[in-house]
Amino acid sequence: MSRTAIIGGHGKVALILSQLLKTGGHDVTSIFRNPDHTQDVEDTGASPSVADVEQLSVAQLADLLEGHDAVVWSAGAGGGSPERTYAVDRDAATRAMDAAVMAGAKRFVMVSYFGAGQDHGIPEDDPFHAYAQAKADADDHLRASSLDWTIVGPGALTDDEGTGTIEVPTGDREGDHKTSRANVALVIAAVLDDPSTIGKTIEFSDGSTLIADALEVQA
Repeated sequence: MSRTAIIGGHGKVALILSQLLKTGGHDVTSIFRNPDHTQDVEDTGASPSVADVEQLSVAQLADLLEGHDAVVWSAGAGGGSPERTYAVDRDAATRAMDAAVMAGAKRFVMVSYFGAGQDHGIPEDDPFHAYAQAKADADDHLRASSLDWTIVGPGALTDDEGTGTIEVPTGDREGDHKTSRANVALVIAAVLDDPSTIGKTIEFSDGSTLIADALEVQA
């Protein structure tokens, strides 16, 4: 049985993902900051682990990840100050990657966003700049690591029902590329069990192609 740790375990995507992974035979540890959310996490079948990853060192994070085979980073500052955005979305994320290496949790799936990268083009006076830059830096750190990584880049998130069907970009990348959180969780679950996605950045939005077929095209 594969042991997977989800960092940011009380997020909407993570709660759906926990249930999917448990159903698929994974042993899931869900890491989240607020102890008031313990019951929500337990209801998914995951084992709760209350910890504030923003405050933990690489060694402390490695202790949390010890014994796991895979890590999913689904945490985020959720807006607010640029300082906190960098602290969570870049600094804590990169420490988690280094901790995964230290702990021997070789598989790492990063939840990024559609269009992430150093060429994001968001001006510094735009409120979105800190997030865009933090994610670009974190994604680059993961690509440079020794981990078996996959980066998933969904479009603008919605609470629509999951269809199990997506589209990956083949040409025009303009638009908002709406993506249901349920489909994001389905994609993460699929890539975790698909070694052909290692070393891939997979951007997607809701569409009409079965996830397995879309991932095969990306492989």
